[in-house]
Amino acid sequence: MTLMKNRMWLWAVIVFVMSLSASAGDYDTGVHGKVILQTDKMSNGEPIDYLDKDHPRVTVMTVEIAPGKGTGWHSHPMEVYAYVLSGRLTVEIEGGKTTEFKKGDAIIEVVNLKHKGFNKGKIPVKLVVFYLGAEDMPNVIKTDNP
Repeated sequence: MTLMKNRMWLWAVIVFVMSLSASAGDYDTGVHGKVILQTDKMSNGEPIDYLDKDHPRVTVMTVEIAPGKGTGWHSHPMEVYAYVLSGRLTVEIEGGKTTEFKKGDAIIEVVNLKHKGFNKGKIPVKLVVFYLGAEDMPNVIKTDNP
């Protein structure tokens, strides 16, 4: 039943992604993020019920990383999923593992592990990112090198 609920709200978010927008500050030099949707309600108006949290909140953003730029080291205290709209993103995870994602790839981000993304290509990397967080929980925690 919970899996069904999760799928229902995720599809609801995807349906509304293209029509809703709100501004967000720059993530870092050469990396820009824009909040598309931040809500604590499913498409039927009922509260989101996917985390063992008092006030779950989904944030959907577009993120663009300019050629030659990167996110810097950071972590996420919750599940984060992304879809690559354009470009190639190289992600390095603490411990040295590196993975490359290209247009059309889905990304299941690491939770509570330091990592960084970098655009080694000649065109911007564009992502749609889904943060499955909670009220008063930061989506991104910037960190020093691991």
